[in-house]
Amino acid sequence: SSRRIGRLLFFMLFRLSDATKSYGGNEILKGVSFQVNPGEKVGLVGRNGAGKTTVFRLITGQEGADSGDVIKANGLKLGLLDQHVDFAEDETVHTAALSAFKEIHDMEAEMRRLEVTMETDHSAEVLDRYADLQTEFEHADGFSYAAKAEAVLLGLGFPVELWAAHTNTLSGGQKNRLGMARLLLSSADVLLLDEPTNHLDVNAVEWLEDFLKAYEKTYVVISHDRYFLDRITNRIIEIDRGIAVTYTGNYSKYLTERELRREQQQREYENQQSLINKTEEFIRRNLEGQKTKQAKSRRTLLARMDRIEAVASEKAGGNFGLKQVERTGNNVLTIEDLTIGYETKVLAKDLNFSLHRGDALGIIGGNGTGKTTLVKTILGNIRELSGKMHWGTKTNIGYYSQNLEDLEPRNEVIQELRRVAPSAENGQLRGFLAKFLFTGEDVFKNVSTLSGGEKGRLALAKLIYSHHNVLVLDEPTNHLDIPSRESLENALDEYDGTIITVSHDRFFLDKIVNHVLAFEDNGTVTFFDGNYTEYHDWKAGTASGLAAKPRISASIKSEPGEVATGLPTTLSKNQREKIEKRINQIEAEISNLEVSSAKLSRESSNPKIAGDYSRLKLVTDEIAETDAKIKSLYEEWENLSASLNT
Repeated sequence: SSRRIGRLLFFMLFRLSDATKSYGGNEILKGVSFQVNPGEKVGLVGRNGAGKTTVFRLITGQEGADSGDVIKANGLKLGLLDQHVDFAEDETVHTAALSAFKEIHDMEAEMRRLEVTMETDHSAEVLDRYADLQTEFEHADGFSYAAKAEAVLLGLGFPVELWAAHTNTLSGGQKNRLGMARLLLSSADVLLLDEPTNHLDVNAVEWLEDFLKAYEKTYVVISHDRYFLDRITNRIIEIDRGIAVTYTGNYSKYLTERELRREQQQREYENQQSLINKTEEFIRRNLEGQKTKQAKSRRTLLARMDRIEAVASEKAGGNFGLKQVERTGNNVLTIEDLTIGYETKVLAKDLNFSLHRGDALGIIGGNGTGKTTLVKTILGNIRELSGKMHWGTKTNIGYYSQNLEDLEPRNEVIQELRRVAPSAENGQLRGFLAKFLFTGEDVFKNVSTLSGGEKGRLALAKLIYSHHNVLVLDEPTNHLDIPSRESLENALDEYDGTIITVSHDRFFLDKIVNHVLAFEDNGTVTFFDGNYTEYHDWKAGTASGLAAKPRISASIKSEPGEVATGLPTTLSKNQREKIEKRINQIEAEISNLEVSSAKLSRESSNPKIAGDYSRLKLVTDEIAETDAKIKSLYEEWENLSASLNT
């Protein structure tokens, strides 16, 4: 047994064994058990408040477990990414990064001193010490440590001109990035990274992904960035209802495996419940009869049975339930030669693109490139500098601001929802708020007392209750934990309207959008037909010279005199008018057929014709024929719409 434990510890970095932790009577961890071994790349996930950061505190020893064990390998060196980083007063950006190599730096300093000594002292002791130091220095990659530090600084967004800046002049975000640089350069056996992408732009996040993929040691990452987790993990540990569940693979594999496990658990739960119900019925009928002994035996069996829990309802993430909205015309938004910005600064010019009903546009780019200005312009909050912008017929636009500025802090939650539904009954409002996790007395909380996540859910509740057919969303996932993001994505995936969203959440963009508008660092704006990953792969292919035929609809320089004209049109004005007329006819036909299909569906479910098989078959055939016509019309509509954009 002792040999087995010894072998286990040899391959183990640290292990939590049935660890529990409570705060003020609130049990956060109820028996967490998992082990991390050398070379593993672990993502630690779970909803907000599940206990992920608490797990980190137990691992580092900042806090102790109430019960259970936290076992670490002897001499284990942990590297923790702190949310608040401190530096010495006289440190510069460059020296702060180099401080991660203190041991190498000290070796180098001693070698320099010995070199001076060796000019007059040729003793074996001095020469041997110098030779030993040289060997250690080489093994520690001493000749390349400065280059490593500088590469990490550049990757995390510190240009050369900033290296001499004193750390006390840095912003909070810059200090966090510099702390990240110092941590990545450390010789820690395990990196513990708590939301490492929070203060990084897209380029820095992509650099960090590449760095971690090539990293040979172990790390554990807490992150809401699922795309990031997808690229850098080979194991996911989920903290759920106080316990840890382990999955092999990256985040996408975890989602698949989790669903399979939940289905299996639900089947086992239902089978056990059936057994329990039958056993309880047997006990009830026989406890006082001839089979008393068997009944008592089964009662004892029930008392000892380990009960399987039902699968937690997915609505815990927020059941956003977007309903069907009023149908707009085919052309929802048309942008022609649009220039945006301010009198003192043009941010982008000659933008040309159009959105059709059902499209979802993702707007991406760095800070200050023009994303928010474009949103404000299309909403009419800022005047365009030149060009044309036209919203189509029957558009009803709803806006979600990442600043949550539309919330009135003095209102109660239910009063805030009533602002978009003045005549709704309290019961109806409370039922809808429950879908957004506002239950019981929560609906009477003041908006000012809500957390960022709660405010985000309330703002989305207001937006969705209003039944807009165009949603303009500015960073809608910013305040949401992963389960809430998943629920929002599922709802938007079923949404009938048109979506325009600014987002840095690449996983969200992959799930939702079919077009990307990218504000590039080099001053261009690119309209791309596809989701984020397709755009990223196309861009990477362009950079390497391996790109396939561009799937790009426009490329616009923001600098004066460097404007691309977009793709040429091959249709005459008369041809375009005929196609647009036919598209309008198709839309009217589809609308009428969808009404007919709905009526037939209601008739087929009418109990009065359930036994009339000839009538039921006739209705079923009509439904199939109608649906086939709708499908055919949609295909024609798509082909005609595509021809307008070629």
